Amino acid sequence: MKKLFSALLQELSNHRPAVLCGIVASHGSTPRGAGAKMLVLEDGRAIGTIGGGAVEYHAARLASELLERKESRFETYLLSAGEIADIGMICGGDVRVYFQYFDPADRAAMETLENALTLLDAPGPSWLVTTMEATGWRMGTYDAKNGLRGLEISTGRLSPLLGKRGVLDEGGTPLFAEPLTPAGTVFLFGGGHVARELAHLLAMTDFRVVVYDQREQAVTRTFFPEASALLCGPFSEALARVGPVAEEDYAVIMTPGHQADYEVLAQVLRTPAKYIGCIGSKKKIAATRERLLSNGFTEAEIDRVHAPIGLPIGGETPAEVAVSVAAQLIACRSGRLEAFS
Repeated sequence: MKKLFSALLQELSNHRPAVLCGIVASHGSTPRGAGAKMLVLEDGRAIGTIGGGAVEYHAARLASELLERKESRFETYLLSAGEIADIGMICGGDVRVYFQYFDPADRAAMETLENALTLLDAPGPSWLVTTMEATGWRMGTYDAKNGLRGLEISTGRLSPLLGKRGVLDEGGTPLFAEPLTPAGTVFLFGGGHVARELAHLLAMTDFRVVVYDQREQAVTRTFFPEASALLCGPFSEALARVGPVAEEDYAVIMTPGHQADYEVLAQVLRTPAKYIGCIGSKKKIAATRERLLSNGFTEAEIDRVHAPIGLPIGGETPAEVAVSVAAQLIACRSGRLEAFS
């Protein structure tokens, strides 16, 4: 979402309009669900995806027409053969897509995009809220620290919509609220070759990433341009320096040595982290496990650790290992990790 919003803000700053297409509701079997987005630019280029195929093709064509007409609207696409609005797909479901026209003269929209980009790098949950009024569509952001910015909506109507997935409320003026990022932060302990590849993959899949290493030369923007934060300090003090690790967070341990792995593991095992993974050979993992047991950790506590880390796809290069770890984190986020056990 960061790439898409950055591109939209750049277009508006350069006095060019754009249309943002987003799925607000889906039923049955569809390529993408609520929250998927695609930005269509004045020159015909598209950034992001709402599922590809015929839906995306027709949506892009409609977006180009709306750019010329300077209009926003809804459109429903039926994906079952034989339906009235059939577009040549047989997935069996339907998707409702909003098309929001952005005028480069709309300073309020640009301010909201700037707020959204800031929140994408900030800890804690935040939401994007869009009102679809007949007189014009407007966006705002909501987070606990700043409240609702850019819009005026009653707390009673907004609060039920602030969940983990996008929700369309059509009780009166249509209102769509969606999380800016999935809940949780990936704390990446260690800034080596695998970590660099992994951080890029995680940014592409909408994870917020914080990188921590005791080597200053390892935590630089050259290696981690997309990370939300880069922190440096002793591994023995990692948890105190990165801040609290909550139950929706992920701890990925890829330090440069066995001692550092143990130091970080001993700290994160005391947290309610949703996921804990540690890189290393089976021999190294076995030795670390024995050390944890001898220092008072129980078998149940140690069993929380995914080690060796990643799904067993046979990866060897840093990029391949990173793919296996990213896939495991995505499975954890979607609640499907047990399927790969």
